[in-house]
Amino acid sequence: MTRIKMALAAGAVAASMFTGGVLGAALWGTSAVAASAAATTAATTTAATTTATAATPGTFTPNETATHEAGESAAREAQENAGQVPTVP
Repeated sequence: MTRIKMALAAGAVAASMFTGGVLGAALWGTSAVAASAAATTAATTTAATTTATAATPGTFTPNETATHEAGESAAREAQENAGQVPTVP
């Protein structure tokens, strides 16, 4: 009788683990599909926004506002006017 109870308990544990594995896989698969769809939508939206507002790569656009120009050195202004990225303060 003791062996029968032990076998039943082992069977119940095995069935519970199997059921939990199946449910976990089903829920994980559903959340992975939803996350993938959300990531694809976010990436498409971000790419469209970035493309519309981004400057051409490799070009330098100096800051010509009056407030910025007031605190700028002559060497820095010369670099900006030459189209270079400033290396001096």
